[in-house]
Amino acid sequence: MAKKLPGFVELVILIAMLSSLAALAIDAMLPAMSQIGQDLQLAHENDVQLIITVLFLGMALGQLVFGPLSDSTGRKPMMYLGLVVFMIGSVLSMVAEDFFLMLLGRFLQGFGSAAPRSLTTAIVRDHYAGRQMARIMSFTFAVFILVPMLAPFMGQGILQIADWRAIFGTFLILSAIVYIWFMFRMPETLSEEHRRPFSFSHTWNDLRDIISMRSVALYTLITGLLFGAFLGYLSSIQQILQLQYGLAERFPFYFALLAFGIGFAAVVNAKLVLRFGMHWLCHQAIRLLTVLAAFFLLGMFLNAEHPPLWMFMCYLVCTLFGMGILFGNLNALAMEPLGKMAGLGASVIGAISTFISVPLGALIGYFYNGTVLPLVLGFFVLGLISLVLMRFADAARRNETISG
Repeated sequence: MAKKLPGFVELVILIAMLSSLAALAIDAMLPAMSQIGQDLQLAHENDVQLIITVLFLGMALGQLVFGPLSDSTGRKPMMYLGLVVFMIGSVLSMVAEDFFLMLLGRFLQGFGSAAPRSLTTAIVRDHYAGRQMARIMSFTFAVFILVPMLAPFMGQGILQIADWRAIFGTFLILSAIVYIWFMFRMPETLSEEHRRPFSFSHTWNDLRDIISMRSVALYTLITGLLFGAFLGYLSSIQQILQLQYGLAERFPFYFALLAFGIGFAAVVNAKLVLRFGMHWLCHQAIRLLTVLAAFFLLGMFLNAEHPPLWMFMCYLVCTLFGMGILFGNLNALAMEPLGKMAGLGASVIGAISTFISVPLGALIGYFYNGTVLPLVLGFFVLGLISLVLMRFADAARRNETISG
């Protein structure tokens, strides 16, 4: 008899902890970025943002590997491989004496973290679909968001007693713990009869089928655009709060408040999605962050390009609340038609959306000029485009439903 899934609470926490490895690798580093830039003697202060964006690049490539192979080997072997690669990347970054080795380690961290990022979605999709899947993913995201809230405190605390290299040592230890937990408590969710022998031609045909679904392609594009704005936020928020607003060691407190906005949205979404549905919530959330950005930009141009901290924080909390509504729902919308192609589908959706978001986020971060203008403008422009594309995506979904 096949081993049963863990109970609901343990399942949500385990899935959240696996998914949060990448978030931990991002957010715990934020307080140390200036110190890393100084120690590795970077020529341009904005170059340190590559520590964030290179991780996402590795994640995008990794999802193209782990997802398709998991449909053939099962979910667990690929999860083990990804966690091992993540540990190797942690070691390389920990011992790095130059920026190239640091970025190589970060790339491997991202590549390895692609396994839990894509496979956790596939694991949930193996057993759930539609609104129930969105509900589980929203609860998972609510637990997951505790990591971004606490990670900067962890990084700041480590910096009080050691240097930034000890942060990577912590990544190594925590990923080993999650590896052991997953190995003993999570059964294989993809049964033998549902596995498909891996072949490039077979994978290419499935990939073509997925991309040819216009609704999937459009929801994936929208996810990439919006996540590009969010990546621009992640890339520049340390410089904005620590340097521009002079928060220094108080940065983790303010970052935790912003992360709470996303986490609270995930909890709210878990209740609202069963009543209103994913499409309605996505439309309202995109409208929210676009209108907020428009009014904030207007206020900046009329008054001052350097708004007071309280005003900027209020804007970001509301914007990130909208992002928290969008993350789980957009992913569930894109995954909904994919059924037994969940492994490949999760990897393709994650990879393509990340490939879209990385250059957009890097561009927003690159144009950081000591003001919040590039960040807010990024949310406005990308939100406006996404709002238009949502209409086409919903129409495509209706047409596919009718033709199906």
